[in-house]
Amino acid sequence: MKVITINLPEKYLSAIQVLNDLGVYPSRSEAIRTALKQFLQKELDYYRSLEVENFKMLITSRGAKN
Repeated sequence: MKVITINLPEKYLSAIQVLNDLGVYPSRSEAIRTALKQFLQKELDYYRSLEVENFKMLITSRGAKN
């Protein structure tokens, strides 16, 4: 596992700490990993549901923004 540094709004960190204090997650890192995993699964499911042409158009439009 790699260590990274992220900047979070104070209210996000406070909410994560509350979940940690309640024992919902054993650590702030675990809460963030779980949230990121759910986000990525949702995004990947969305991309998989696109038809090939729509997917190509979406990728092309995102490349133009960068």
